[in-house]
Amino acid sequence: MQIVWFRNDLRCRDHAALQSAIAADSTVAVFLWAREQWQNHDVGPARLAFLRRNLAALASELEALNVPFRILEAQRFSAAPDRLLTLAKQLKATVVHAVEEFPLNERRRDSQVARALEAQGTAFCLHPGGAIRNPGSVTKDDGDPYTVFTPFKRRWLSGLNDAERRPLKKPRAQEAVDPLPRLSKDVTDSCLDLNSAFDDVDASLHRSLWPGGESEARRRLDRFTKQRAFAYADARDFAAEPGTSELSPYLSCGALSGRQALAAAISANDGRAANGNPGVDTWISELVWRDFYRHVIVHFPHVSKRRAFKPATDQVAWRSDQEQLRAWQTGTTGYPMVDAGMRQLNATGWMHNRLRMICAMFLSKHLLLDWREGERYFMQQLVDGDFAANNGGWQWSASTGTDAQPYFRVFNPTTQAERFDPHGRFILEWIPELAASAQILTTRKRKAFFEPWQNPTLSPDYPAPIVEHKAARERAIAAFKAL
Repeated sequence: MQIVWFRNDLRCRDHAALQSAIAADSTVAVFLWAREQWQNHDVGPARLAFLRRNLAALASELEALNVPFRILEAQRFSAAPDRLLTLAKQLKATVVHAVEEFPLNERRRDSQVARALEAQGTAFCLHPGGAIRNPGSVTKDDGDPYTVFTPFKRRWLSGLNDAERRPLKKPRAQEAVDPLPRLSKDVTDSCLDLNSAFDDVDASLHRSLWPGGESEARRRLDRFTKQRAFAYADARDFAAEPGTSELSPYLSCGALSGRQALAAAISANDGRAANGNPGVDTWISELVWRDFYRHVIVHFPHVSKRRAFKPATDQVAWRSDQEQLRAWQTGTTGYPMVDAGMRQLNATGWMHNRLRMICAMFLSKHLLLDWREGERYFMQQLVDGDFAANNGGWQWSASTGTDAQPYFRVFNPTTQAERFDPHGRFILEWIPELAASAQILTTRKRKAFFEPWQNPTLSPDYPAPIVEHKAARERAIAAFKAL
């Protein structure tokens, strides 16, 4: 008997752990429900609801493969060794398979699970799949890890092999498993069904925006690579346009693997991973960025401990201002592009990537509030919350991370709005208070739409800016220079 432990890999295709288990013996699948741990990791309602939908879809896929599926309660990672060991003993399982995960707590958990299982004669086998190219496979000539993206990308692309380009197919259904051994009370008491596990979660939250399941993920991937990918290089920065892939939620929970996404992109790119269509090439670069941040958290584990990648920047004199933090969280800063992005996040569980950079830099530079406050808030709200990508993006914006923005570069929210929402469509979608001022977008006074404080009579219900751009920029630069 083999056990497959699903984590952030909620799919049956391109799943090396499931493929290996079914090929070897009768297989049972398990998912550990770790609600307390998720709360500590800032998993919010949007991600829980999405997880619920993806687990339901996974259960159906596994049923079609004749793979029994169990959800075991393990409130914290520390309970994982005991839960898996007890189940393995009951099933007389010889191997527990899983796809590798990279954050520090997850790697520590897996080490504890391996020791517990192997001490009782059960093997613990970790398989690739959490990244397209696993950490350790892309290094400098001297073996050191990369800390700058561009040379990392060159080496990543040059070393890409056939296996990394070709995702595994869905495994064949196994013969119906003989009746499972009668599980002990210790096991049955810790088994949950989806309804009881998520009894306090609104499963319908954002369902219309983010349906669950690998079939939905593959449908969206196919649509994107056939329709939008070719214009991605130009369209991806315009918040009002459907220019992004909107696949990040499915990649974050593993309903879609990075390798599946890469394979579809290469197919659309006439078999090339680079030097093809500019739009597809740019999207492949985003997949490489995703891998890059996974490599960073493995090679530099201190970033998993709420520390800056650049240790010196932990000494920045971050301010503490709960009123301004709340204004940023609620989209009431007085800067339309920032506020529209934050309102989109709060309402949909997702934010356009250009807006993520603008909002993150506004918090860390304009307000000089600790980037970790924003990192945490994003994780609590995002349906696609992914530690490596979220941490990497925040540290890039705050100039504390690897390959970060220079500290003196501070996005001007007005300039960003004029450039990436020139007709104000995105802003008006999320800030109806500015509707009366939309008329000036066609006049020479159009800048006053993006800076509503210039003509407050047109938008009396919209707040005044909580900080002035020039003064805030100078304050941020001074704080970094002080290091």
